Amino acid sequence: MRQKMPSQSTISDCRFAIANSKIGNRRLTLAVYCFAGLLLGILLAGCSAVSSPAGAQGQKLSDREELSAPYDQITLKKSLTLDALPKIRRSQSDPASRMAGTETVSHSDRVVASLGQSPDDSRTWFNMVTFHEFRLNVIRKYFFAVDDRAGSLRSRRGLRFDCEMVLGKEILGESYTSENARRIAIIRYVLAQMRKDIKELGDDIDVPGQYNQKLDVCGMLINQMFETVLVKLEASPVLAMRLSQAGGAEFDHINFNKGTVELVVADDTVAVHVRFGAFAHGEK
Repeated sequence: MRQKMPSQSTISDCRFAIANSKIGNRRLTLAVYCFAGLLLGILLAGCSAVSSPAGAQGQKLSDREELSAPYDQITLKKSLTLDALPKIRRSQSDPASRMAGTETVSHSDRVVASLGQSPDDSRTWFNMVTFHEFRLNVIRKYFFAVDDRAGSLRSRRGLRFDCEMVLGKEILGESYTSENARRIAIIRYVLAQMRKDIKELGDDIDVPGQYNQKLDVCGMLINQMFETVLVKLEASPVLAMRLSQAGGAEFDHINFNKGTVELVVADDTVAVHVRFGAFAHGEK
């Protein structure tokens, strides 16, 4: 039986379909290449933006934010030793960090501090934490910075102190004649705990890596600041009411001019924020 040959029109239709299929495949291939090129361009542009100074500027911390990063990243009562210690020891833990090699770490059984100083000695700062003896969570954290740089238009000198701590039973269980008296007592408690923690780091100077004399100097500056504030609070207890207001109460400092002290009490914790000089002006 003779096989029926396809007609000329059928052959033409097949050729037309094959041609269309090839054109479609070429278009699909071209579309895939275009999409891949577009995606690659976006990725390269993103990498360029991040690696460029403008892109990096949007992500990196400012100089002052970099200094206080351990304090800001550690959470009172929640952060444990495994979480907090690498942050305090960042100059040793992260060789790629901008802070690598710029800070000296001191420690005792419960207190760890990292202190740094700029190459020209105009800036000094420290981050410090104290752990609970048994739970090993952070019960006190501190950040301090003093800036003695001279600006072109005005002095950039300033002092900053931040701390958060769990209040002891001696404060929580005490009865006070007024709320202002309670605020003054809390300021005294904060100062006493700060002194205690710095002293603990220097109690045994024979232990390697424990004692840092510059930390004592910072402690003296903090002590001077708090003593000045307490003298004014004792002379005018009503001033203590402003401590808990937004922005805090205004004070004068013998070395850093005007500034503010803010006290925030919540349940069994307290936070103190101190800004004098350039830090009170929000300068970077």
